[in-house]
Amino acid sequence: MIGTSVARLAVGAGLEVVLSNSRGPETLAQLVADLGGRARAATPAEAVSAADLVVAAIPLTAFDRLPVDALAGKTVLDTANYYPERDGHLAELDTGELTSSALLQRHLADSRVVKAFNNITPHQLYSLARPTGAPDRSALPIAADDPEARAVATRLLDVLGYDAVDIGPLATSWRSEPNTPVYVQPYLGEVPAMSVEAFFAWTLQTPGIVVPATRVGELVAIAVRQKAGEARIPSDD
Repeated sequence: MIGTSVARLAVGAGLEVVLSNSRGPETLAQLVADLGGRARAATPAEAVSAADLVVAAIPLTAFDRLPVDALAGKTVLDTANYYPERDGHLAELDTGELTSSALLQRHLADSRVVKAFNNITPHQLYSLARPTGAPDRSALPIAADDPEARAVATRLLDVLGYDAVDIGPLATSWRSEPNTPVYVQPYLGEVPAMSVEAFFAWTLQTPGIVVPATRVGELVAIAVRQKAGEARIPSDD
């Protein structure tokens, strides 16, 4: 769902988009038709080969299925979040030895990983996008070890309709992860108690709340790292 929202924003901004998944290009035919002529479907290897910039909108536990050699030298935007109750416990993440994006960077040693798009729900990612300079423009946090990759991600967010707030290297990307102040709720407001399924249906009826860069910075600054398993409402990667 996050990948679909990014694709819609990218096509709307005039970018060419190549979509892939684990089930085959034919399963993306309807989405490609909806997106129009700037989008096409391909295998993961074909998509990576064609891409100037890769958005990996996959569950965390699928990271080891990404094509390491094909992604060498590429900037990879990582949208995943760690939910032990869904993903199973990973000791390096439970202890805080690594963040989930640092785990991905270790796997993709020759790529440049950027944490992005992980702290907002899919519908709000699409509905809150605004042109550069708009007074009601929201911001999203990003984290990266590589300065060039950070700059590329910042430019992409700007094209897609968001300001970027640099929250540091991948080691501090936990500041935008589940159960932190900048995660999901600021873009939604007060969230009623409900199941995960009902929550996503509810977000489709909610336009979202503008969260400017200054507010994102404030929320990131007051984050406290939580114990694994304390996440409240997951975003759908």
